[in-house]
Parts: sequence; C-alpha cells; structure tokens
Amino acid sequence: MARARPPKSRRARPAAPRAAGRARGARPAPAERRLLELARELGALGRDARAGADALRAALERLAGAYAPGAPLAADLHRAWLDSRGDKTAALALAWAREQVRLALEELVALAPQEARRRVDAPPDAVAWLLLAACEAIGCEPPAAAADRTRTLLELTGR
Repeated sequence: MARARPPKSRRARPAAPRAAGRARGARPAPAERRLLELARELGALGRDARAGADALRAALERLAGAYAPGAPLAADLHRAWLDSRGDKTAALALAWAREQVRLALEELVALAPQEARRRVDAPPDAVAWLLLAACEAIGCEPPAAAADRTRTLLELTGR
C-alpha cells in the first residue's frame, strides 16, 4: 500500500514588493520625454561628422535654449526632480534620460576638432559633463544673463 504524502504547507507568501515609480508600460514623465528628444536632436547633429565644431556650437545653442529660464524643459525638470525624491524608479529614469543627452553631447565634443576644445584640456566625456552642467545651470540664472552664459560656453569651446 502506498504511503500518503503529507499535505503541502500552504504558508502565505509575502506579497511581492510593489515597484516604486511608474508601472511597466506607463508613460514617461514630460521631463524624461523632453530629455530624450533633446538627445535625439543632438545625435542627429553628430551623424553629420562634417559639421565638426559647427555641430558643437549648434548643440550648445540648443542646450542653452532648452535649459533657459522659462523654457519648458527647465520647468519640467524642476517638477520631475521634486516628484522623484523618494521614488527611485522615477529618479533613475530621469537620470538615464539625462545621461543620453550627455552621451550625445560627448559624441559631438569628440568629433569637434581639437582646436575647438583648446581652452578645456580634458577628455570628451569630462568636457561634455561640464558643458551639460553649465547649460543646466543657465536655468537658475536670471533670464537676462542667459545670452551671456551661452556666449561664455561658446568661447570655451573655441567659437
């Protein structure tokens, strides 16, 4: 005669922790969408390698305008940054989108002739990070200072 198996334990499993932030398939935040669009625009500039320093100049002007006081990206970023505090998923999504912008800018810096970067003797990734941080800071400046800050960035890159 076969032995009866003991009944399986029906212990209650703890519920899986709910992921913070947006659910799978949810739409990205406006700031994230704008950053990714900006990265695509910069990437398009980089695909035309013949543009060289002119592409870097165009990218800096585009970045400075995107982060200018009152620009939609700047406002969306401030809101998204505040909303993502305490929400790791949202913070990572925002950081990833920003990194795409930095990588596209790095590509443009690397393609630019060395004389276009002569005032900042650093590798392209560091230059891209500095330029992006400077453009982001323009959003915190008084609106009247934005043009002067952009001109300074263009001078730093030899334009």
